[in-house]
Amino acid sequence: MNDKQQMLEVYLKEYEKLKDEQTQRIGFRDNLLYVTLGVFGAVISFALANKTNYYALLVIPWVCLILGWTYLVNDEKISALGRYIRLNLVEKIKEQTGHTDIESIFGWEIVHRSDRRRKRRKIEQLIIDEITFVFSGVIALVAFRFLVTQFPVTIHILWWADIILLLILGVEIVIYADLAEGR
Repeated sequence: MNDKQQMLEVYLKEYEKLKDEQTQRIGFRDNLLYVTLGVFGAVISFALANKTNYYALLVIPWVCLILGWTYLVNDEKISALGRYIRLNLVEKIKEQTGHTDIESIFGWEIVHRSDRRRKRRKIEQLIIDEITFVFSGVIALVAFRFLVTQFPVTIHILWWADIILLLILGVEIVIYADLAEGR
């Protein structure tokens, strides 16, 4: 086996490992949505069971922040893996094989981004992400303010900190939405 064939084998093995990581991250990211909804249900059930439990609503923004950030980081890594495959690994393989038709080298990595409905789906996903991880937290905070009329200054400060952190998360979700089409 010559050097070019050996390097090609290395690149193909790298592709295999990258796809394994991407697949694992996709599963983990997608399960975060279900975990988030489950936690929301449990906290809301507890909070609304008794007036003394209304403070439990203050847990929801932290769930939104922690799980939302974890979701976002994994989503960005999934996109980064795909970008690396499309822009770097394909070029390395082209160099080793002399093959210039990039769509025939890992074509799915490029073609699925060219779907004419991709942008609409990505915008819809962006809206779902914002509702799940930002809007839900804000609603919990607003509900708390309506249900609990008097609370200590520290809770008031925490409430505003939660709002600010949720807004920052919302901006980050928009920044990393990856609405681009094509390569």
